Amino acid sequence: MNATMNSGLVWFRRDCRTHDNAALHQALTRCKSVFCVFIFDRSILDTLPHADRRVEFIRESLVELDAALRQLSGKPDAGLIVLHDHAEQAIPALAAQLGVNAVFAARDYEPQAIERDAKVQQQLQQLGMEWCAVKDHVIFEQREVLTQTGKPYGVFTPYMRAWMAKVASHPPALLDCSTLGHKLAERPQPLREPIPTLADIGFKNTNLKQLSLPTGMAGAQRLLDDFWQRMDAYDQTRNFPAVKGPSYLSVHLRFGTVSIRQLVQLALQRQAAGSPGASVWLGELVWRDFYFQVLANFPQVATHCFKAEYDLIQWEHGEHAERLFQAWCEGRTGYPLVDAAMLQLNQTGYMHNRLRMVAGSFLVKHLGLDWRWGERYFAEQLNDFDLSANNGGWQWVSSSGCDAQPYFRIFNPISQSEKFDADGKFITRYLPQLSGLGARNIHAPWQAKPVDLLASGLTLGKDYPLPIVEHAEARERTLARYACVRKVPV
Repeated sequence: MNATMNSGLVWFRRDCRTHDNAALHQALTRCKSVFCVFIFDRSILDTLPHADRRVEFIRESLVELDAALRQLSGKPDAGLIVLHDHAEQAIPALAAQLGVNAVFAARDYEPQAIERDAKVQQQLQQLGMEWCAVKDHVIFEQREVLTQTGKPYGVFTPYMRAWMAKVASHPPALLDCSTLGHKLAERPQPLREPIPTLADIGFKNTNLKQLSLPTGMAGAQRLLDDFWQRMDAYDQTRNFPAVKGPSYLSVHLRFGTVSIRQLVQLALQRQAAGSPGASVWLGELVWRDFYFQVLANFPQVATHCFKAEYDLIQWEHGEHAERLFQAWCEGRTGYPLVDAAMLQLNQTGYMHNRLRMVAGSFLVKHLGLDWRWGERYFAEQLNDFDLSANNGGWQWVSSSGCDAQPYFRIFNPISQSEKFDADGKFITRYLPQLSGLGARNIHAPWQAKPVDLLASGLTLGKDYPLPIVEHAEARERTLARYACVRKVPV
């Protein structure tokens, strides 16, 4: 394709890489010269705590992206323009300052982002500039995978079948920007400022480096190389939080330091070779697309239940509910697997996927608290927070979402602990005071014999809390709470 525009501006958002970047490739293909920008959007950042691992992750990744753009261009001043401003005003202003013909960006499907982009597009049109939004961080978006009646899917299994059929006929192709890098333009002198420090944008360092979470494109590749060696066993290891089973790529997918097309290509390649682990992992990548298309086609799920009748449920409220919620947030429920999961989240910003289900189900179906409370807390804490997946997961555990677990399925945190952390290795990593209990008693310390508690040196209610709810009683309360929506006899 011949260049049809003199110049363009690529707005990096959740696609912080040069490899297989759809917006960058589109701009380099269509324009004779291309500028690149990232906005530390104050509309988002001003609401965050001053120590936020995600902001530090982004900042470190931008340092690498800036260097990669310089290398790709072969020009020392063709790096990344980085601004700290409100994006909906800053992007049109920068486009006008640079005199570009168009702004290129990867399409975003979150309601607030859609509203922001519409405002940017309107201002660009008034300036006589084009807004070019492209698909990048999903394989199939919005209404690309539909039922035979032309409607979006609300159940995962038929969606996955349709997704797999479509990917077979439309396999994801990687986009090569390397041969077009010479089109990257040198930044005007006033815009050649170095990447701002965290302090420059009002943030502090976190424990990100201590967590050994690698950032940027190189960090994503390192994790991918490691997972490639373990992928075949993923179906056997993924449910055990004490085992190195996951890819740990979720935060890189969130900020686009790795390409979803690359990951799907690799999963399909390994699946074709007969890898059961690759098949399971591919299924989880399809779940990711599924939740994106749910949010895009049913934006009301951002605030309401997908199944509208579930908004009739009466959740616990008042001071007692607030105390229960605080105990859950702080890992003080008295159920070791739930508490260890919450401590993992609070200390690292990561929570194993099996534990997200266990901890989420506990909040909703043991404590009787609105799933939106948990959704908001996870949104504040998770390094890989993504509205579509977080919302989908919380609506799944609360039974109110697409293809969710039945309302009468209530995870037993003790049996989940015995099944997926049998030796208590994960529990003792975050609750070392329970290490003396041994594998037999660690899953439910309050059920241990007095002699075993004495031998462990543990005093319940002092060293570790007693359970804040009793499982069987909580189950009965939940079944009664869900009576307004149940469709089958209990």
